[in-house]
Amino acid sequence: MIKQAIIPLAGLGTRLLPLTSVFAKELLPINGRPAVEYILDECIEAGIKEIILIISDKKKMIKDYFFQDSFYKKILKKKKDPRIKREYQKILRYKKMIKFVYQNKPLGTGDAVMKTKKYIKSNYFLMLLPDDLIIQDNCSKSMIDIHRKYKSSVMASMRVNKKTVSRWGIFSLSKKISNNNYFINDVIEKPKINDAPSNKAVIGRYILPKKIFSEIKKLKPGKGGEIHITDAIQNLINKKNLFIAHNFKGKYLDCGTMHGYINSTLEISKL
Repeated sequence: MIKQAIIPLAGLGTRLLPLTSVFAKELLPINGRPAVEYILDECIEAGIKEIILIISDKKKMIKDYFFQDSFYKKILKKKKDPRIKREYQKILRYKKMIKFVYQNKPLGTGDAVMKTKKYIKSNYFLMLLPDDLIIQDNCSKSMIDIHRKYKSSVMASMRVNKKTVSRWGIFSLSKKISNNNYFINDVIEKPKINDAPSNKAVIGRYILPKKIFSEIKKLKPGKGGEIHITDAIQNLINKKNLFIAHNFKGKYLDCGTMHGYINSTLEISKL
């Protein structure tokens, strides 16, 4: 059973400048709530019991957000506001579930995952990327169901415009398992348009095996001087480890760009 999740939050957020020059992008409000709370709620609804947040020294405000007990207690002594009480109780619930690790140099998702190694207990764990919101259907829950059925790793998949494949990790797919699930042959990180094996992209939800840590340790920096989790995944696929691409049913929202961030608020406000 998958009970642990990791969420890398140490990125610089340059695509959301100037907002992120002074503020962590994961705390920017989307329809009145910090973006990271949508990811945490997805984990909770999927049955996750422990969440490891990967931050940097420059993003300590994320940790501070969950540790403002004295602030809330002082206000609640003066104001018996039920809304503030509900917000504080929600924060306390998150606080009980989360741990923090640090990635102070932006060396990629593979390096971020490696920071969590000593905390991962089970053979598989969930990873969620905070720029990718999936609403209207719990993607993590459906992926856990697929993992339970096939005892394999799972990655969220979505068809993207062929012109944009160089933004994504792109799948080469093999056997179709069901309408929404395929076995994966290859994952290529940000290929050129002519080199892309498909237009099926990896979206920021992964169920990964604990053995991924030994593969990450062997990696040398790839594109952009970073350690890419997709390279470690590809090495496991080459060793005949099963990975499934799951075409999720929910609606994808990209919160990592200014246009996507604004659009996410508009879409969520309609729910």
